[in-house]
Amino acid sequence: MFEYKFVKIEFKKLSGKPKEDYREVIKSHAEEGWRFVQVFSPDFATSGVAVGTYYELIFEKPLQQQTDSNTFNN
Repeated sequence: MFEYKFVKIEFKKLSGKPKEDYREVIKSHAEEGWRFVQVFSPDFATSGVAVGTYYELIFEKPLQQQTDSNTFNN
């Protein structure tokens, strides 16, 4: 099982450039144990124009297994 994290990167209104460097966002999440899975840009697909307002970076990492100290294995 995995847990997922979605990080929204918005674009500047005038320049159309991302407000954050996606490379730095990916690196910082990797340092925290997250694995980059995909970029999702819904605006590009639905707006009908070549400019979107944001995209999302999708990360995953394995769920930590909870061990119950009251459970005994036979």
